[in-house]
Amino acid sequence: MRLQFNLEYRTGFGEHVALNFLDENGRLDRHTMQSLDGLHWQVEMKCLKDSGTYMDYYYSVMRGEKEMRHEWLVEPHRLELAAVKGAYYIVNDHWLDMPEDSYMYSSAFTDCVMARKRQLSTKTEYDHTIRLKVRAPQLRNGERLALVGSADYLGCWNCAKALPMAEHECHEWVVSLDADRLPERTEYKFVILPLDRKQALTVIWENCENRILEKPELVQGQVMVYELPQAWFSIPMWKGAGTVIPVFSLRSEGSFGVGDFGDLKMMVDWCAKTHQSILQILPINDTVMSRTWQDSYPYNAISIYALHPQYMDLRQLPKIKDEALNRKYEEIRQELNALPQIDYERMSEAKMAYLQIIFEQERAGLKRRASYKQFFEANREWLEPYARFCYYRDKFGTAVFSTWPEKLPKPEQKVLDFWYFVQYNLDKQMHDVHAHARKQRVILKGDIPIGISRDGVEAWVEPRYFNLNGQAGAPPDAFCEDGQNWGFPTYNWEEMFKDGCSWWVRRFRKMAEYFDAYRIDHVLGFFRIWEIPVPEKSGLYGQFQPALPMTREEVEAYGIPFVEDLFLEDHKRKNMWHPRINATKLGAFEELSEGEQWQFWRLYDDYFYRRNNQFWYNEAMKKLPRLTEATRMLVCAEDLGMVPDCVAWVMNDLRILSLEIQTMPKEYGVRFGHLQRNPYRSVCTFSTHDMPTLRQWWDEDEERAQEYYETVLHMDGEAPHPLPGKLAKEVLSRHLLSPSMLCLMSFQDWIAIDEKLRLPDQNAERINIPANPRHYWRYRMHLNIEQLLNADDFNHEVMLLIQQGNRSTTSAAACIPSWLDA
Repeated sequence: MRLQFNLEYRTGFGEHVALNFLDENGRLDRHTMQSLDGLHWQVEMKCLKDSGTYMDYYYSVMRGEKEMRHEWLVEPHRLELAAVKGAYYIVNDHWLDMPEDSYMYSSAFTDCVMARKRQLSTKTEYDHTIRLKVRAPQLRNGERLALVGSADYLGCWNCAKALPMAEHECHEWVVSLDADRLPERTEYKFVILPLDRKQALTVIWENCENRILEKPELVQGQVMVYELPQAWFSIPMWKGAGTVIPVFSLRSEGSFGVGDFGDLKMMVDWCAKTHQSILQILPINDTVMSRTWQDSYPYNAISIYALHPQYMDLRQLPKIKDEALNRKYEEIRQELNALPQIDYERMSEAKMAYLQIIFEQERAGLKRRASYKQFFEANREWLEPYARFCYYRDKFGTAVFSTWPEKLPKPEQKVLDFWYFVQYNLDKQMHDVHAHARKQRVILKGDIPIGISRDGVEAWVEPRYFNLNGQAGAPPDAFCEDGQNWGFPTYNWEEMFKDGCSWWVRRFRKMAEYFDAYRIDHVLGFFRIWEIPVPEKSGLYGQFQPALPMTREEVEAYGIPFVEDLFLEDHKRKNMWHPRINATKLGAFEELSEGEQWQFWRLYDDYFYRRNNQFWYNEAMKKLPRLTEATRMLVCAEDLGMVPDCVAWVMNDLRILSLEIQTMPKEYGVRFGHLQRNPYRSVCTFSTHDMPTLRQWWDEDEERAQEYYETVLHMDGEAPHPLPGKLAKEVLSRHLLSPSMLCLMSFQDWIAIDEKLRLPDQNAERINIPANPRHYWRYRMHLNIEQLLNADDFNHEVMLLIQQGNRSTTSAAACIPSWLDA
């Protein structure tokens, strides 16, 4: 079988195009294409593959042996060898850059809210074949693509006789045509029809001029393949609504003093019941260091892979056979579960003791299970060092591995097996939650923290990837006047680039096993990080790294005398300087003349918002494309703080969803953001886990609330306090009507609309206070999920708000095709 590939793409001087095939083992097979004009490229080859299989491939631009750029890799080209008599395939492609609607190709859509059964084409036995391929990502649940046209063969524009097409990869539809049944010239269009052929025929026509097919001259066994421009239909852009809540905050009748993965599964059901399409949680990785309440901070994990043992749903494990012990732990469970907030230490101690009992009871047959063997082999690269770390942490009473003995004793195998057992069951339960969420068409959204613990597994076994003498944090902001010091080591990106950022790719791919969307915590850290040198504590001693520091001469060129108190010396380069973030509040600034102060403000503004723009853009574009292409998850980012212009450039280039908070507008000089100006590719919310809830925000500053009441809600008179449920409903309604693709509300803000159901003490709803580095993360829902599922009046109000915002899903049962039930 012969294959010919044709591509029209303009290259630069000294460049050529290559065709790249990837085999099942990830090996690259590269073929150089030829061109006479630097625009039209062609390559021909022989193929030994059997008819009926397919090939995935992509194009790249090369300069010598170096790849300069390549196509979008999330969904490459696919060629099916579906023609039984096909002996010579001529493929006419076009270069695929990342499309504007790349989010539609994320697993959040293709495997969840718009999941359809995809299959390869039926084999055909035509003597002469024309094969059409087109991408149509707008199709919704219960819809299919078909081809209709002017020829009798294409139904004479009668959609009841349209040719069905096959979706052979996500959103790409194909059809094989018998060229002998086509006239020399055919007009045609693509149409959307009901997936269920028994339904009444409702048709959505492609919104464009008729397409034209000129029949080529074909010889026996020849297959002409045309990759066509995307089909576009007049369908409103998809919008969804959802809830944000940490797993530890969930409460059910059967949980053990903290939310668990069983509770998370039930929370998915509540989202589906109220027509929500997304459920976002906080990080769920193991944070156990000291076995005290300080381990409650979910953004300081000891492993980027291991799940936190506290999230084990004990109900899914075998029952304790000793009845006395079983009764004892049931009493403890009921006592802990009745507490208004988490008692982290008692809960953790009791759950770990319970897991030890079950492990001893069940360990004999554990290693014989096929599922256990499969889990162990697939995860042993991180699982074995994690288990060893846990062994030494407990043996020496600390996770600070720098204090462990230089010569470590051999771990006890039984202890290692315990940690394997714990992670095996956690992994199994979380996979089950993910599968359940997909079946309910609820996108499960995870959270990737910007940092890793300096006292964790990764810093222990892979220290080359981190700058352990630096601490990541944040400059002063609305949350903390002195800035923040998170204590995480900063990343050694030079070392990470040496192996193609494989550390990050592995991390993201593990996340993709559990989630279909994720939030990049502090995305600005991929442009530059606020680095505080060890052993400084205050965030005021930080400086952006990497950045372009200034020389004394550059400073003086602004007409300012170089005053060392106003600057920090670069951490890595002597006699290079950064303006102090709090320079304008220092006495040295007050001693400058009025003109010098004005010039310093000019320097300060230029340094933090303009000087590094292109430099930081280039830094981010070396990192983020590798990570966003590593999985099919929908990418969202927390882009708050001192946001330079380049952040928006990168997020637009990579189609990353921004975070839009009305009370923290990105528009300079604006008190409250205009919701209708939100970009479509964004996540809209009122509050995050680092902020006061809607009810708290409303009452903590009455002057600010009054201005919001008058200028945003357009209400007259005095703003009522505390916040009435009716007014909370108005705030949520306006957010749901915004153009943002996703509108996600914290559970506390959802329930604020119901004065009978919400927690009387609004201050008990706060999750985190960033200004307090020793904050205890212990908030729990005050009602259980069973009560929530039965709160018909409240659920009806939530569903109505979502419907009015044009964000409603159809009911879960109605939209799931039979093949998903199997």
